[in-house]
Amino acid sequence: MSESRTRNSHENHEHGSGATSKRKLGVVSIVNLLGFLAELAGGLLFGSVALLSDAFHMLFDALAYVMAFVATYVADHYGDGDRWSYGLHRLEPFAAFLNGLLLLPMVGFILWESYQRFLEPIAIGTGPTLVIAFGGLMVNIGSVYILQGGEMSLNERGAFYHLLGDAGGSVAVIVSTAVIELTGYQIIDPITAGLIAVVIIWSAGKVLRGSGAIFFHRSPFDQSEVRKNLQEIEGVAAVDDLHAWQICSQITVATTHLESDAETIAEAETIRQCVHESLESHGVDHATVELYSPEGRQATRLNDHAH
Repeated sequence: MSESRTRNSHENHEHGSGATSKRKLGVVSIVNLLGFLAELAGGLLFGSVALLSDAFHMLFDALAYVMAFVATYVADHYGDGDRWSYGLHRLEPFAAFLNGLLLLPMVGFILWESYQRFLEPIAIGTGPTLVIAFGGLMVNIGSVYILQGGEMSLNERGAFYHLLGDAGGSVAVIVSTAVIELTGYQIIDPITAGLIAVVIIWSAGKVLRGSGAIFFHRSPFDQSEVRKNLQEIEGVAAVDDLHAWQICSQITVATTHLESDAETIAEAETIRQCVHESLESHGVDHATVELYSPEGRQATRLNDHAH
C-alpha cells in the first residue's frame, strides 16, 4: 500500500515566492549593470585603475545576477508536463553553483592586482575615487535592501553574498582611499584588496556548499529525529526505509517504507495521513509513503530467498 502526495500549498508557495524571487533578481541585475556602466565611465574619465577594477568586479556580479534571474524565469515558465518530473527547478542550484565558481577567478584577479600594486604602488585620484566608490556602495546597499526579507532562495542567497562582498569592497575602497589621502601610504590599497579577497572566498564557499549539498542529495533534515517522530505515530511498528533530498532550495522530496499493523484500509489511510503531516512539519513538499504488514514483509523475504 503506497501513496504519493504533494502539499496543496506548495504550488501557491512556488508561484508566489518564485515570482517574487524573479522580480528581485531582475531589479538587482538592472541596478548592478547600471552601476557597472557608471564605474566604468568614471574610471575611464578620471584614469583610476581602482575604479576600473571595481567596475569589472561589478560586471562579474551583474552577470551572476542575470544568470540567476534567467534560471528562475526558465524554471517558472518551462518544464511542465510529464517529460520533466519536477520541472526545470534543478536550474536553481546549477546557476548558484556557477555563481560560486565565478567568485573564484575574481579572487585570483584581485590577488594578482594586489601583488602588482604591492610591488609598484599606484597613485590614485582620491577625490573621484571616493565619490564613485560611495556611489557603488549605494548601489550595493540598495540591492541588499531589495533582496533581504523573508526566506531567500538559493539563487537569492548567492546574489546576496555577492552583494555583501561588493559592499564590503566599496567600504574598504572608501576607507583605504581616505587613509591614503591622509597618510600617503599607497601600500594600504593592496592590503585592503587582499582582505576583500578573503571575504569573497568565504562567500564562494557558502554558495558552493549550499548548491553542492543539493546536487549530492544531502538530507535536508535530521533523519534520526524524523524516524523517531514517525515511529511515535500510532499504528507504525517500524521505519524500514527513509530517504529525503531536494530538487532545489524550495522543493523537498521524501520516500519512506513503514511497517504497520493496520488491519483495514481506513486505518491505513489514517496512518498515511499522519505520516504526511509529520513529514510536512519537517519541510517535505512531496512525499511517497508505503505501508506493509509484518506478514507481507515475511512473504517478500521468503520469495527473495527462493530466487
